[in-house]
Formats: sequence, structure tokens, C-alpha cells
Amino acid sequence: MSDNRVQIEGALFQAVQLAQLFDDSKTFPDSVPRMPSERIEEEFRSLLGEFVRSRFELPEPGATVPAAGDAAGSAAAGRDLAAHIDALWPVLTRDADRPGAVGGSLVPLPYPYVVPGGRFREIYYWDSYFTMLGLVASGRSELVDSMVRNFAWLIGEYGHVPNGNRSYFLSRSQPPVFGLMLALLERERGFDAIRPYLPALEREYAFWMDRAPVVGATVVPVADRRTVRLAGGVVLNRYWDPRNMPREESWAEDVELFERADPARQDTLYRDLRAAAESGWDFSSRWCGPDHRLESIRTTELIPVDLNCLLYQVEMLLADWLARAGEARAADYARAAEQRRKAIQALCWDEEAGWFFDYGWRTCGRTDCWSLAALFPLFCGVASQAQADRIARQVAERFLKPGGVVTTLTASQEQWDSPNGWAPLQWVTVQGLLGHGHEVLARDIATRFVGLAQRVWQRTGKLMEKYDVCDMSLDAGGGEYPVQDGFGWTNGVVRAFIARFDAG
Repeated sequence: MSDNRVQIEGALFQAVQLAQLFDDSKTFPDSVPRMPSERIEEEFRSLLGEFVRSRFELPEPGATVPAAGDAAGSAAAGRDLAAHIDALWPVLTRDADRPGAVGGSLVPLPYPYVVPGGRFREIYYWDSYFTMLGLVASGRSELVDSMVRNFAWLIGEYGHVPNGNRSYFLSRSQPPVFGLMLALLERERGFDAIRPYLPALEREYAFWMDRAPVVGATVVPVADRRTVRLAGGVVLNRYWDPRNMPREESWAEDVELFERADPARQDTLYRDLRAAAESGWDFSSRWCGPDHRLESIRTTELIPVDLNCLLYQVEMLLADWLARAGEARAADYARAAEQRRKAIQALCWDEEAGWFFDYGWRTCGRTDCWSLAALFPLFCGVASQAQADRIARQVAERFLKPGGVVTTLTASQEQWDSPNGWAPLQWVTVQGLLGHGHEVLARDIATRFVGLAQRVWQRTGKLMEKYDVCDMSLDAGGGEYPVQDGFGWTNGVVRAFIARFDAG
């Protein structure tokens, strides 16, 4: 038997068959190669690369931040980290896009915005809130205002805030933090500045609350898109993407994972990957089965504690703001918030462990993944003081590392796991602890994280997307792409920590 299989498998085979070059799909598999398959594949890739480069303007990789030598030089010259971050905002800021002039997959935005940096050349939803924290600390509230306008515009156009302003992100969102953005803007400019955006916040809330169908008395959980109606009729939320196909931005990686996955999981694999991308935690053992392997991902089967705490916070904000605006429906949001709080407490709190966990609505049980998602009940006001005290002890004993707090206690090859620490989770942890009287621990975490960021900056001239908080001599790893620098939410959180704790 010949080893020449280029006509029955591989990239060339798929391209020929999907393009329907022949009337009969059996024609190409029955063909006989005229040269070794390795040479055919090499020539095909070369021709394909030449074709693409001659017909598309490709983005410049990572052309968003100063060269490492320049930034490192400023550090060596005594420039402090806060000043460096202040100087980076103009580098990461993009002017308003001109509709019709952009082309490609970018969704043009009408107002200036800040991008994360590196390969992330567009705005990202939940990243932007943590970026805004730093903009406020840097005295750039005008950029916060323009970014809020962009997100309100996106809600008006699409009914929700997409993952990012790319056409291939429109089917999913990210953790709902538009309300937090408005709260930040309110602190800067007062209630009248955010009042016009309340209809947009209600519309985003409606997107998340696309109700699960009522089936009889609902004695078993019933799911529909981003909601799950539990026994007794309580509705909670999950992450979801209606497009059960590979992600355009990670097509090859998703297809490769599909091919090695258990056939029993293949039916929902792509959707679960996309749902995890909507969570912002792409990827983590948190979403996986007991083996912690990405092939066992089951995001849509879980009710995430952080998502539901954020939606509780949206309900509470709407209840407050609508009441101040004289709207009677404020009471409806207050009732919804209380129902959600009780459900989170009943389903996600583990009294024996002293920790909040995600809930599997199919298995009717909590997961066993210890993650910093458990700090969102503190951050959003769902946890009691007694619960917060127990969680604070667990954070100090199990999650606190030399460079801050670690994302999970599971060491895996995924980037939202140990040994990595991420700026947004440092912020949520610190703010959650501060809100429950644990200022010493909160200050310690913030100071450690700023110290790590400063150490890496002095060594490389860069602020990074994520950090190895367990071994400060190592760079962070895991994930589908190299560690990115820039970096929007790290800049924001570090700058806000420096302002709050004088930690620079």
C-alpha cells in the first residue's frame, strides 16, 4: 500500500473537497499523486501563503507597545511604574473608526477606545472595565466616558456587548461588567452622567435573561441558551454561544481538539469551547471533567458562581438607579436579585469546605474546582460576613503566593490555572476582601502583585497579560498563544493598586 495519502486527508484534501472542484467528490480521493506527498504539501502551503499575502493586508504582530529596550531604559533611568503606565495609554488608544473605511472583520466603533495590546488589536468587553480602573487613576476619565459610549452603542446595535469588536465575536459576550463601568463613571461624574445609559443596561440584562422554557412544574433543570430554569422555577445563568463550530480565531486548535476528543463529547465540544471563551477564562480546568483535560470541557453544563454574582450586581444596580429615577420596575429587579442571592447561596456554597463552587445543573451537584471565582460573592455583595471570613482564611492559606493570588489550585497546561495569576482576579479578590474588613490581607495581595509586575517590567520593559505568581523568576505559560505584553487590564489594575495602596 502506498504511503501517499495527500489525496484522502490533510489540509489540501479538505480544501479541494470543500471547494467542490469536481462534480463527483469521489474523483479526488481516487486520484494518483505524481510526486511524494511531502513535496505536494510543501508546494501547496507555499502557494497558499503567497496567494494570501498578495491579496490581504495582514496585521502587524504585536505592534502596540514600545520596544522592550526603550521601556526597560526608562525603568533603569528611574522612571516609576505609574508614570510608565500613564505614558502607555496613548500607545494603546485607538481613534474612533470611520465606518466603511476599516474593512475586514473589525466592527467600527464611533468613539476612541483602548485595546489590550499584542495580538489583541481590538476592544474586549470585560478587559475594558479593568483598564478603566487605571484610566481613572491616571486622570483619563474622558477615555472612560468614550468607552462607555462605545459599549452602549454596541448594545444598541446588537442587543449585547460582544466579546470584542470583531464580526466573528458577535455571537457571544463576556462577563457582564457594563453596570460596573457605569458605577465607575457615576463615581467620577455623578448620577446624571449615567442616567441616559440605563436603557442600555436593561437591554443587556434582557440578553442574558433570555428565559428558559417552562416545562410543567419544572421538576428537572431545563436550559435555553444563557439561562437554566432549575427545579422549583429559579432561573440562573450559564455561558453559551449559539454557534456550535470552531472559533474563527482558533480554528486549527479547535479542530485538532475535536479530533482527539471522546466521540461522546464531540456533539457539544465547539459550543463548550466558545462558551468558555465567553467566560473570559479560556481555558481552565474549572470547565473540565475530573481528568482536567480540555477534551472533557463542559462549560454549558455549569452554572458559574462568578457570572451569577455579576448578574446579581446588575440587578442591584438597576434596582437602585431606577428607584432614584422614579421607575416602579426597580422593585422587580430587587426581587430578582434576592431570588438569585438565595439560589447562589443554596447551590454554590459548600459549608464544609468554606468555599463557593460552580454548580453542575445536569449532575445537580457542585464541582470540586477551587478557583478565585469564589471571590465574586464577596466582590458583588452576595457573601455573608461569616462566609467572607472563612474565604479570607482559605485565600491566605491556599491561594496566596509570592506574586499575588493564583487562579486555581490545579496545575495544568491551561492558562487560567496554577501557576498563573491574572490582574482582574487580583482586583476582584482585593476588593472583595476590603469590603469585608480584611484590609491587611488585601493590601498584601495588591503589594505582591504590583511588586511582581514591577520586577518583570524592570527586567523586560513590559507589563504582561498574565504572570507566574508562584515562581517569580519564571514567565507565565499555558494557553493557545505566547504571553502578550501591553497590557490593558494589567496596566489598569496595577495603576489602581498604586493609587489605592501607594504600592509602587
